[in-house]
Amino acid sequence: MGRILAIDYGRKRCGIAVTDPERIIATGLTTVETNKLEIFLKEYCEKEIVDIFVVGLAKQLNNTPSESSLYIEPFVKRLAQLYPDKPIHRIDERFTSKIAFQTMIDGGLRKKQRQNKALIDTISATIILQSYMNQKN
Repeated sequence: MGRILAIDYGRKRCGIAVTDPERIIATGLTTVETNKLEIFLKEYCEKEIVDIFVVGLAKQLNNTPSESSLYIEPFVKRLAQLYPDKPIHRIDERFTSKIAFQTMIDGGLRKKQRQNKALIDTISATIILQSYMNQKN
């Protein structure tokens, strides 16, 4: 069984999270500059078996697409072209950054550590992945 890889797509950076091969645990992997994401995914998929991609679905509170969807949707289409054999699932990403920040506070991280936006992106990707896993179970 292959891994599930989640992407919290952003204009500057993308948070990446993956499951273990048995798909039991969601773990934050890294943060990648958006302009290097395709290269990262290619290299990662050459080293590890990835069966499914999960990408955050950007919505506003009233359930309409947020302005972030203007740059996320073209990426999702490109991802589907690059990996036509891998399903892409979308998970509502509303509040993931706020939940990630609160997780950092609850985890006892200092203020300086909580200002690390790359860490927030990685935690957000992990929350997106965990949400997907919870829905499947």
